[in-house]
Amino acid sequence: MNVSQEEQIDSSTWDPDAQKFDLLYSQDKIDRKIRQMGQQISYDYKDKELLLIGVLKGCVVFMADLMRTISIPLEIDFITATSYSNGLKRDDKIVFAGGPEATIKGKHILIVEGIVDTGQTVEALINRLKNQEPASIEIVTLLDKPISRKTEIKIRYKGFDAGKDFVIGYGLDISQKFRNLPFIGKVINE
Repeated sequence: MNVSQEEQIDSSTWDPDAQKFDLLYSQDKIDRKIRQMGQQISYDYKDKELLLIGVLKGCVVFMADLMRTISIPLEIDFITATSYSNGLKRDDKIVFAGGPEATIKGKHILIVEGIVDTGQTVEALINRLKNQEPASIEIVTLLDKPISRKTEIKIRYKGFDAGKDFVIGYGLDISQKFRNLPFIGKVINE
């Protein structure tokens, strides 16, 4: 079924009973930022063996768009990392599942996150990957939330600041819902 541009989901036509939110970043603004990031990554990793490792599930939309803007050969893989239960409540324990299926030894790893908040998930993943002797490990995230940081981490490529609020859309969720929004919204709790 073909959907016209007018029928596509946007922040002004979203069902207000589904979830209340304020628009933070429009689809156009996100697209421009991802193109800039992809160009920089292409330049920085030219002539290097690049492997993107997406942290599921929040990275999916961002990673799909980002990798299409990168103009050099690359490989992709995924890992699941869970630190939330029941939507908004954060757990202290991080649970990993899966991981790189191919060897990462000597490759340049770029961890792809939808959002980095406390930094604990990324830090734990970096420590896990270091044992496999990659050439380098860096982080790319669409959203950064430094106000929530509990550990010091260096993020090489950042899209936008998420502020202090809980955000949805563009792969980010509440209880596995609203990942399909093509923009990023700040959740309004009533």
